[in-house]
Amino acid sequence: MPFARSGTESPGFMPAFFTSTSAVTVTGLATVDTSTYWSPAGQGIILGLVEIGGLGIVALATVLGLFIGGRLGLRTRLVAQADMHVVNIGEVKPLFRRVAVTMLFFQTVTAVVLTARYRASYFDDLPTALWHGVFDAIMAFNNAGFSLNRDSLVGYAGDGLIIIPIAFAVFVGAIGFPVLAELFTGWRTPSRWTIHTRLTIWGSIGLLVVGALAFLALEWTNPATLGGEGVWHKLVTGIEGGIMPRSGGLNSFDWGAVRPETLNMGTILMFIGGGSASTAGGIKITTFLLLAYVIWAELRGDPEITVGARSIGPRVARTAITIALLAVMLVVTTTFIVMVMTDFAFDQVLFECTSAFATVGLSTGITPDLPTDAQCVIIVLMFVGRVGTIAAAGALVLRRRMPRYHLPEEQPIIG
Repeated sequence: MPFARSGTESPGFMPAFFTSTSAVTVTGLATVDTSTYWSPAGQGIILGLVEIGGLGIVALATVLGLFIGGRLGLRTRLVAQADMHVVNIGEVKPLFRRVAVTMLFFQTVTAVVLTARYRASYFDDLPTALWHGVFDAIMAFNNAGFSLNRDSLVGYAGDGLIIIPIAFAVFVGAIGFPVLAELFTGWRTPSRWTIHTRLTIWGSIGLLVVGALAFLALEWTNPATLGGEGVWHKLVTGIEGGIMPRSGGLNSFDWGAVRPETLNMGTILMFIGGGSASTAGGIKITTFLLLAYVIWAELRGDPEITVGARSIGPRVARTAITIALLAVMLVVTTTFIVMVMTDFAFDQVLFECTSAFATVGLSTGITPDLPTDAQCVIIVLMFVGRVGTIAAAGALVLRRRMPRYHLPEEQPIIG
């Protein structure tokens, strides 16, 4: 619509189509500058689509039903149970209440902190500071990479009172609502956490530490990123470099200027992603760690896959393997297609396609220069990346068939 664009011209179809897909899939990739191309009304539409996409269509409908009617039907609970990975059907209604309250709480706190900092150091009037604070808080918690600034967070590089709250909101949003609900009642007793919560929490912290240390080690002397900055600036940016590739999408430095090793590390972190039933994308941290346990059990010759004092069933292991292989196939195929359509380098295209699949939003700067057919590939990749693996997992988990006969076994040569 004409009112959504700045100036007198109407938005083009492809920029609107690409931006709306990127927003509802909470990605953040953009072919046009969000701060100048879209009007405040257009930016508000983007904000609303990100909020809807972050919470999820099923979760949003259920939460609205709770507030309006206060009752949930059995069918709605079953659908919500499958969508949010809740074990007990009785936990659905309390969980959705916590989802709404949790999102509102963290976004409000982050918005207040950011607004205060923006007003004190960057903007002269409170309404502008408030709009930037609310926009960035919603983008951070929903793990979307849109920004009201032309260069994302580059203007705030090294400012810990902005980068750290945004990074913290991204980290919390990527944990996942079931984990947050469990932490709400049992954060003092880690020994009683479920396997899912343990894998998500300790895996996320581990990836944060490893990612931050690797980023600092690789970029410490790079003059295009951290080479000429002070120690505090480097540490703040290092924390950002360990969190944002997981699914955040906001950046205070140019990812197109990092070393090739850093770009590859970012691609790996994006592919892993965040927690299940969260605003993050990727194959999810639990899938990644379960694959590691599968490999470890196979190398040791263990008959069962064990995590702590619990065993993991073969059906769960098969689902994890299937999701990971489907993701690899999708990213590799689309990378090849985009390389045929463009002249960009392999590492740039791989980074872009992984960012789209994992709904991250980071880019080396090639998004606006992609031809229309390549943009269509990225659009499909963002959409499939947001709902495809979830749908595949749900189909594999919910579809159970009891065989009436057992075929003779044969062992082909493996390896």
